[in-house]
Amino acid sequence: MNTISIQYYKSPVGEILLGSYEGKLCLADWKYRRMRSTIDKRIQSGLNAEYVEQSSEVIEETIKEMKEYFAGERKDFDIPLLMVGTDFQKSVWEGLIQVPCGTTASYLELSRNIGNEKAVRAVASANGANAISILIPCHRIIGSNGDLVGYAGGLPVKKKLLELENNLFV
Repeated sequence: MNTISIQYYKSPVGEILLGSYEGKLCLADWKYRRMRSTIDKRIQSGLNAEYVEQSSEVIEETIKEMKEYFAGERKDFDIPLLMVGTDFQKSVWEGLIQVPCGTTASYLELSRNIGNEKAVRAVASANGANAISILIPCHRIIGSNGDLVGYAGGLPVKKKLLELENNLFV
């Protein structure tokens, strides 16, 4: 059986479960999110691997870059990512990466950006299934009316992340 190295990182806004597989980050997700077991099952079955609590170079580098991000010293990440999901989910997550730090987009805008304007609900669902928080910035997606809507880390965390990113550009 293959192994996914996992470790917990206590960020300033909440505890994050980090996971790496074959030199790539496959997990950076909120420890206490509602869909925790669903996400874990998808990652483990998708990679045919099980979690083993141990560090890895990728996890150490992710922690270093996250600390820089939370200190306001980094807006983009240089971590190799391994997205585990359907082709549609991966297209949504690739679309999320294109939303620049310090900006937001609506689900409709994200749907348009990935060339699937009619799939707003499916895009929202794929957004919610993102297992690599912060690096794949699902927190930058807001409601069409400008409201902060759903976030695995909770709305107060989403608000803090957006405030942090806005302050990077002051």
